[in-house]
This record gives sequence, C-alpha cells and structure tokens, in this order.
Amino acid sequence: MNDFRFATRRGFFRTTALVGGAALIARYAPGVETAVAHGRQAPAPDPLVEKMRAQLGAAPIETTKLAESVVVLSGPGGNIVVLTGREGKIVVDSFVQPAWPRLKSTLDGIDGSPIKTLIDTHWHFDHADNNANFRAAGAGILAHENTRKRLTETHDLLGMHFEPAPPEALPTETFADRRSVDVNGEQIILAYVPPAHTDTDIMVHFTKANVLHMGDLFFNGTYPFIDASTKGNINGMIGGAARALQMADDRTKIVPGHGPVGDRGALQKYRTMMLTIRDRVRAQKTKGASLEQVQASKATAEFDAGWGKGRMTGSDFVALVYNTLETPR
Repeated sequence: MNDFRFATRRGFFRTTALVGGAALIARYAPGVETAVAHGRQAPAPDPLVEKMRAQLGAAPIETTKLAESVVVLSGPGGNIVVLTGREGKIVVDSFVQPAWPRLKSTLDGIDGSPIKTLIDTHWHFDHADNNANFRAAGAGILAHENTRKRLTETHDLLGMHFEPAPPEALPTETFADRRSVDVNGEQIILAYVPPAHTDTDIMVHFTKANVLHMGDLFFNGTYPFIDASTKGNINGMIGGAARALQMADDRTKIVPGHGPVGDRGALQKYRTMMLTIRDRVRAQKTKGASLEQVQASKATAEFDAGWGKGRMTGSDFVALVYNTLETPR
C-alpha cells in the first residue's frame, strides 16, 4: 500500500482533526480500513478505491488450521475464520471483491459442504466486500444491525464518494446485542461491542473449538485503526479488549482482524499498549495541550518498536487517540 499516502504531514494532521483519524485510510496496511459502504460499483468508480481493492486482492491466501473443524484464512483483507461440517460452512468475514474466485476455490477445497452462513464482524470493505458474492453462492449473511445500517448509507470520505450497497450485498439477518448459533456440533456466540473500532463491531466465539475472532477490535502487532466517522473511539477499543480477555482462557486462539493469530497474552499486551497511550494523551489533552504538542511528547516511544511496524506510526496513532478521546470540559 505504499502508493497511498498523504502529500504532506500538515495535510494528514489537518484531516485527522476533521474526521477523527479516518485519514489513515490513505496509508494504512495490511488492511485498508475505510468508513465506506461497498457492495456495488458507483456509476463512476473511484480509482483510488479500485486500486486498493486490486492491490489487496492480489495477496496470496494462506490457510492455517486452528482446530479439528476450524481454519483461518489470511491475505487479501481481514482474517477469515471458517467452521466446516455436514450442515455447511460458517465463514466469518470475506476479503475484498477481486479475491472472490480464489476464496471460493479455497472454501470449496476444504470439504464438499456448501457455504451456509457468512458473518460480518463489521462493515468495512476489507471484511464485507464479498457479501453479494456469498449470497449468490447461497449463503445467508448475519451481522449486527448497525452493519446493515452503515452499508445502506452514502459516504463521502477524503474526497471519495461511495454509494450504498445494493440489496443483494446487505445482511439477511441482524441482531442487536447477542446471538447464539448451534451448528456442526459447535456453539457460536456473537457478541456486540459498543462503539470501538466502529459502531458495528462484534466478536465471534467458537466455544467448543475455543477460537475467538475479534475482527478489527484487535490488530496484532500494529497500532489499530479507529474509524471515528462511524463512532469509533479509543475507550471503546480498550473496553472491547477487556471484554475479550474475560471470554478467553490460556488456550484460546484469538484471531485479530489483521496480523497473526494470537493468544490471551498477546491480547493483554495489546490492551496495555492502548491503555497506557490513552492515559498519557488524556492527561495532556485535559490540560489543554494541542495535538501537535501531544505528538511532540513522544507518548508512544517505548511501544513503537513493537507496534509501529505497519504504515501507521506512533504519531499517527496518537492523532487517532486524541481525536476520539472525550475529555472533561
């Protein structure tokens, strides 16, 4: 994603101040996160979005077995978890549109069962871009009610225009807080998390296999993106990590939206990083410090080696924290 960067640092920080960090779309990898609705091409497709799709879609698909009937697929977008069995495949998230032929071939190669259900962890295009393709393949789509809402909206972001998704790309079933699905001898718990990465996030827990898919509530190894344009905020991210820690034990395999599969220890380190930086930024912002002043204080210094390996630097993450942090007036 090296081609997608802001022309100047001043332009980057001016934009994050306006949209609370959503400007990072132009330079974040491995998954490009946007507060946009996808599912059908607009009358005049945005060249930048199409280029992002093409570049993400070209990544190879890697398959890792997590349990007897559970695998994780990674590569052309957010990580995918697949549960197999005689009742049909349950798939969590769906990569970007150009990856669909290879994704369908990979799914068909796991076993001969049909695709039964697609679950969207949230509404961003690198996770929900293939909704229409899954429906055409005969699958139902299950998501939080806010995911359906966001996909039906028009979004203008950073000079880019996105039309609402067409009916065939919308979830066929939604829920408000919690849903339990019993299939293939597995109990799957879907739990809504109040606004964190977005206002559409859910965690998906395969209880028997002890696999927890956190979507973009968890970025393993890089600073997380927070979509303030759909009510994402740093306090929600920290709260989501805390909730996941309560659900997990020392044997739980925790699948992030981006990055390698982790465990409870990795998630604890992630929460500690966010909590420490949040507290430092909040202390300065409460005293009236500007974003530039907080960035100059190097609040992320000891975390940058471990978490700043993506396209988003510690300074960029501070901008997200600062602009999504409520402080006393």
